[in-house]
Amino acid sequence: MRRVASVFFPTWPTDRVRRKTGTPPEGEPLPLVTALPEHGRRVIAAVDGAARRLGILPGMTVTRARSLAPEIEVVDADPDGDLEGLRRLALWAGRLYSPVVAPDPPDGIWMDITGCAHLFEGEVPLLKDIMRRIAGSGMACQGAIADTAGCAHAVARFVPSRRPNIVEAGQTRKAMSILPVAALRIEPGVADELRRMGFERIEQLIAAPRAPLAKRFGRQLYKRLDQAMGQIPEPIDPIFPIDMPRVRRGLLEPVGTADAIAQVIGDLSADIAAVMTKSGIGARRLDLHFERVDGHRPAVRVGTAKPTRDVRHMTKLLSQKIETVDPGLGIEAMSLVASLVQPMGATQIGTTLQSDRRGPDLPSIVDTLANRFGARALYRAIPRESAMPEREVGVTPAMSAPATIAWADDLPRPARTIEPPERVDVMAALPDSPPAMFVWRGRRYRITQADGPERLHGEWWREAGHEADTPLAVRDYFQVETEKGGRYWLFRLGDGENPATGPMRWFIHGAFA
Repeated sequence: MRRVASVFFPTWPTDRVRRKTGTPPEGEPLPLVTALPEHGRRVIAAVDGAARRLGILPGMTVTRARSLAPEIEVVDADPDGDLEGLRRLALWAGRLYSPVVAPDPPDGIWMDITGCAHLFEGEVPLLKDIMRRIAGSGMACQGAIADTAGCAHAVARFVPSRRPNIVEAGQTRKAMSILPVAALRIEPGVADELRRMGFERIEQLIAAPRAPLAKRFGRQLYKRLDQAMGQIPEPIDPIFPIDMPRVRRGLLEPVGTADAIAQVIGDLSADIAAVMTKSGIGARRLDLHFERVDGHRPAVRVGTAKPTRDVRHMTKLLSQKIETVDPGLGIEAMSLVASLVQPMGATQIGTTLQSDRRGPDLPSIVDTLANRFGARALYRAIPRESAMPEREVGVTPAMSAPATIAWADDLPRPARTIEPPERVDVMAALPDSPPAMFVWRGRRYRITQADGPERLHGEWWREAGHEADTPLAVRDYFQVETEKGGRYWLFRLGDGENPATGPMRWFIHGAFA
């Protein structure tokens, strides 16, 4: 199911001016409007929230606006700059949220987020993150997600809310019915005429016979209605930076089988590898766009742990995504874009014998697993500076730089730890004798060998945790081996002599491989 996000900026031109000029340090800024020349007079093109509250609206002359609020600040409108600003904002959103983004002039952007929401744990968190970042930059915004671009556009603009508006899948008609006819992106004069005829809401327009209204207002009215309802396609034509490596292949006839799509992917990968080789760069992220016969433009995105221009590797990663793409009636063209690149030096091409001895290609393995299960599900363990075992291990992305510290070789730790440590019953002589037997989860283990104690005094300086509550508590750790060959890591809470150091209870903290 296709899902489209629309982000609306109700005061985009004036917010852009504010970002360029800054807010006066002495207090609240003056109401701000932008104006354009028209037949020898200046007409207001856009207003900010403060000016709108004073009754100033777009289309009003500057002279009349000053009669309502003499203190307003008037600047020249810059439609080309506003459009370029929307384009830059869409490109920013494309780097973070979706491979298919485009400006929605004059005051919004569109994003096809099909298959992207799970990376942010849902549609609501995704849209919240977009709105939070935009609001943090000083711009007002509203957002909506729906099945169609037209529905998302309408809800974002005609359902005012500072929170994300989510139209559930299959609820497009219900959401559109209650909105005014102006939400269909038709000319203001057409919307006014429809209201004079008694059509206040879209549900009235849906119920009315089509022929008389189409004859009077033209086909554009019902084209917009059918696009919003999803009855005819409305693809989003994505934009890309000019310097972004991009290749495209048009097909002689539409294809729809996995084998045919994989063949085109291989050709595109070879094409873009040649482009990147000339520029001395490698891809960290690839976006594959499909142009379907029915106008829809689905896309898939894959990432790499290291810059790459290996044709086989790129082909493999992208081919694994074929099953997530619906070819519809057929795909007539495909484009491959390297949306994130990094400098990449020349690589040594060795012999077949040398490549056999090289060992596993770890970056390729990481890429395959990360694109299948998600980058967040893949990590490796690193050492941390801590006196307590449960805080000695951290996690980091699989291909991150090596840690600057290492675990001590003379203090081995179990490969498998139990968090939190579990209580066990132990038979041992105090104060420093090793355990002779312990009972864990109802089973009795007789110990044949033991090494210890390793005494840990805890991190009394921490603001929370066991050490903060009982700052004198210590742990005595023992490595023990049972008569059946199992090796375990036990500790006693307390030093075995002074009750103030701990209650002398025993715990199991892990098992050695």
